[in-house]
Amino acid sequence: MKEEKYQVKWSDTAIDQLKKLEKKERKRIIDKVESVSHDPFKHVKKLIGFNLFRLKIGSYRVIMSIEKEKMVIFVFQVGHRSIIYRNY
Repeated sequence: MKEEKYQVKWSDTAIDQLKKLEKKERKRIIDKVESVSHDPFKHVKKLIGFNLFRLKIGSYRVIMSIEKEKMVIFVFQVGHRSIIYRNY
């Protein structure tokens, strides 16, 4: 039986934020998000007070929502840990 994988969707904001990073970091973040799409809840932590999750990738954080019923991960923001939480 084939394991189901969540579909990953990126917001325009997240794409713009990725474009500003070095190619090596960008690839690392994209690869990590794709790798957790098989079982995202094992790798993320819920943000207190929000229906959002964060994924740690070195010094970077990915803020996302996960729709279990639709099997979709929606990436809202990507950024350095020192600034990513300012909106949350």
